[in-house]
Order: sequence, then C-alpha cells, then structure tokens
Amino acid sequence: MRALTVRPGHATTPRPEDVDEPVPAEGELLVRGLALGVCGTDREIARGEYGEAPGGSDRLILGHESLGRVERAPDGSGFAPGDLVAGVVRRPDPVPCGACAHGEFDMCRNGRYEERGIKGRDGYGAERWCVEADYAVRIDPALGLAGVLMEPTSVVAKAWEQIERVGGRAWFEPRRALVTGAGPIGLLAALLGRQRGLDVHVLDRVEDGAKPDAVRALGATYHAGDAADLVPRLRPDVVVEATGAGSVVFDCISGTAAYGIVCLTGVSPAGRRTSVDAGLVNREIVLENDAVIGSVNANLRHYRQAADALARAEADWLHRLLTRRVPLERAEEAFERRPGDIKTVITLDPGAF
Repeated sequence: MRALTVRPGHATTPRPEDVDEPVPAEGELLVRGLALGVCGTDREIARGEYGEAPGGSDRLILGHESLGRVERAPDGSGFAPGDLVAGVVRRPDPVPCGACAHGEFDMCRNGRYEERGIKGRDGYGAERWCVEADYAVRIDPALGLAGVLMEPTSVVAKAWEQIERVGGRAWFEPRRALVTGAGPIGLLAALLGRQRGLDVHVLDRVEDGAKPDAVRALGATYHAGDAADLVPRLRPDVVVEATGAGSVVFDCISGTAAYGIVCLTGVSPAGRRTSVDAGLVNREIVLENDAVIGSVNANLRHYRQAADALARAEADWLHRLLTRRVPLERAEEAFERRPGDIKTVITLDPGAF
C-alpha cells in the first residue's frame, strides 16, 4: 500500500511510498484511510524542524488529522465496518506521569508521550491504518469529507473547556469573544463560540475572500486591521488567540474586559522581540482578576466534544474550510502555502466522497 513518509530531522519533500500492509493487533480497528488534513506541524516536520520516527526506523508516516472508514472491528469494540472514524493523536507516556495516569495525557508532565504522525509513532497518512478501539472516535457520516476537521476541532474544544474551567473560579457569564486569526483553528474556535451563544468577533489580516465569508456565514463579525485598535474597543470577555504573533498576544492581554480570559493556542516563533510595558500588563491582569492560559493538544474527552460540535454544525459551512484537495500522489503540493488557503486536505481514497 501507499503512505506519505518523511525523514524526521531532515528537510525533505514528503512523498508517497510503498509500505507494508498494517496488521491489526488485538483490540485494534483496521481502517481504510480516506483523507488527511495538513497543518503547520506537518510543514515543520517536512522542513526538518520537528518530528521523531518510530524506534528502529528513520522514516515516519505523516498524518495526525485523520479521517477513515472502518473495514474490520473486533467484537465488543463498539465499532462496525463502514463507520467513519478519526484516530486520537497522542498516547500517554509509559511511566506514566500523574496526568497521563488519569487520562489527561494532553497535559503530560514529563514529555515522554508519543503522537501519531509526529513523535515516535507512525501517523494516519496511509491507504490503510490501524488504531486501538479506545483511541478511535466515531464521526457523524453526514459530515463526509468535513470529518477530517475532527483533530483541529478537538484542540479548540479543549481550549473552550479550559476557558470555562478558569471562568468557573467565580461567577462567569461571558457575552463577547474575540478570536485572533482566521485559519482552521481560529474559525473552528469561532464556531464553538457561536454554539455557546456568544457574540463572536474574528480578526485577521485579509480583507476579502474565503476567510471573511466563512466568518460572516457563521453569524460572527469579521475585522481586518490592528489588534491594538480593535481589542480596547471591543473589550472582549474571552479571547482565543490563534496567531502566535507576539504583539497581538500582548494587545489581547491588555485589552480584555474585567475578569477577562485570554487563551493562547498559537505558538510564537523564537527570536522575535516585542516592546511591551510589562508593568502595565501586570497591573491590568492583577487589578481586573484576568487570566492568561495556554492550551494545546487534546485527550479523548475533547475528541468526543469535537464530534458533538461538528455534528451540530452546518455541514456546508464546514466544507467551506476545505479550500483545497490534493491526491496522495501529488501530496507535495499540499505543503505549499497558497493565497486563500484555509485547510488543505490530502485525499487517500479520491472516490470516497
């Protein structure tokens, strides 16, 4: 069969190659791969900046944003042939640490976790793959190809869960949310904000095209401009920051309403310096009981929350986010950033949808 592979630690073009057919172990599903979402992490691995091959191999099968259809399922697994599924990315560390031992492996304390398609385990970028039944999540079949959004939706489901847990320190009834960045994470964060009944605003740099159209179709408000101007005017109760831009991060922190919560989901590049009035930022956080939290990855609970959120969403809106499809044999094209891209998808079975 064919799979999308890279050599971690080396800047190489991901390419499809022949690999052995997977053989499901006890308790595992055999899944036909249908599609694969491409994100910034995949591009970092392709550039040789990140990633780790499984032990004993120098190549890694890419792919953590998965979509597949069950071909074979063990008795009592809760799955059946034909089910549309996604595989969870992270696995708890073998020690395990306290968080992993309690099922919170997205909060692993010692860094010895493994991640499908990223760190120490082959991913889902293959024509067939296996996954433990306990790490598979069923997807509403009505979503079709949009089911490939399960993994990024799990990330924002966790972010919203963390926001609500922090807000629960005291009375918390947010009304206005700002999302900075209109990539897949930002738009899905806006979706979950709208599902919570919030007045959602999205800030990005582009002035027209697929991103503003998707925001407006969601019933949210789109802004193109400077966070330093927008945030103080909006005074949002909640900010989901998805750009990783240092100046935007601090503009958000210093501009929320009292008891504001800023959740950082974007990762900032190292080495860039930003001039900040640290005393003013500290004063505002303390005197307004604000909170700034970071959130990344997801555990099984968040995948189930994501499945529920996607099932409640309008499928047509979700399909708006899938702006480019690339077949496996031309997978290298999916790693090129093009104007207007939101989510690029590699199709592993072009005839499936």
